[in-house]
Amino acid sequence: MDIRSVFGFKNFDQLDPHQYKVTVLSLVGVIVIMVVSAILAFFLALRGEEKTLVPDVKGMELSSALIKLQDKELYPKLSLRFSDDPETKGRILEQEPLPGAIVKAGRRINIVVSRGAAQDRVGDYIGQNIDEVKLHLQTVFASTRQLITVREPPMFLYDNSPAGTILQQDPPSDTELSQAIELSFVVSRGPEKAKVKVPDMLGLDLKNAALQLERAGVNFSFTTRSAEGREAPGSIVSQMPAPGTLQDPAEPVILVYALPAPANGLVAGLFSQELPEYPYPLRVVLYAESPNRSRSILISVDHPGRSFTLPYSQPQGTVLELQVLNRVVARYEVGR
Repeated sequence: MDIRSVFGFKNFDQLDPHQYKVTVLSLVGVIVIMVVSAILAFFLALRGEEKTLVPDVKGMELSSALIKLQDKELYPKLSLRFSDDPETKGRILEQEPLPGAIVKAGRRINIVVSRGAAQDRVGDYIGQNIDEVKLHLQTVFASTRQLITVREPPMFLYDNSPAGTILQQDPPSDTELSQAIELSFVVSRGPEKAKVKVPDMLGLDLKNAALQLERAGVNFSFTTRSAEGREAPGSIVSQMPAPGTLQDPAEPVILVYALPAPANGLVAGLFSQELPEYPYPLRVVLYAESPNRSRSILISVDHPGRSFTLPYSQPQGTVLELQVLNRVVARYEVGR
């Protein structure tokens, strides 16, 4: 567009002073209007959306909460979480910002929606190992209140199933978890063992005595004393019952160990630890860790619990460590 045609002339030379002044003022006015409009638009943009009050949606059903936020021109950002209450499934557990906060319309509101309980029904545990089931339940309910606990002690029966296998459960599988429950289990002790033959332990040193006990599968109980008469120090000098006797594998064979003669740097004694009475024999291992950190196994047996005893002759400072099912239950430093 030609500005000369706008103001009705063809050449600036045709303007008299008055027309020239009017033209200049008109141009300045247009520029001022444009600047003012730009400034107003800038400040209106800074002002942004209207302010609004964040509503309280905690405890509401998700659909109702979404409608309430939409009425306030607020937009949800959802995240899911398990709850310890099955009744909260699909409801709002938390919100951020908190109710009553003043925010701009269009703001995103973080809301946490309950997925319900981590487990809403009782599982089928028959045929599984009871220790594995306990660990599974602890894992499932690690971040919430544990809705399923296991009654202790369970009932144990001899059965052809491996020891620790769950044979029965109450309540049954698929029971709805409307509240916390306690599971009762009937658990296998394993097959009822026939009587075992007591091995001949007389005259054996500690290493060979441990090997015989591991092979025979008998329970044992040691005492120690000094050698007497012709007894060989560092050996088994007495046992009861006599070798070849048939007896229940849970009943201990009483063994007397004659302590070895004193030796430079070695300490002899009796390791003793009280254990719970187990419903069936569990794997028990006694380790010896020498001062130079070398590690050896003194004995590894299936043990019924109660009293565990074993003589030792180890360098001073050796640490004896007793484990049951790979869990440390006792540590003792020799010569302490």
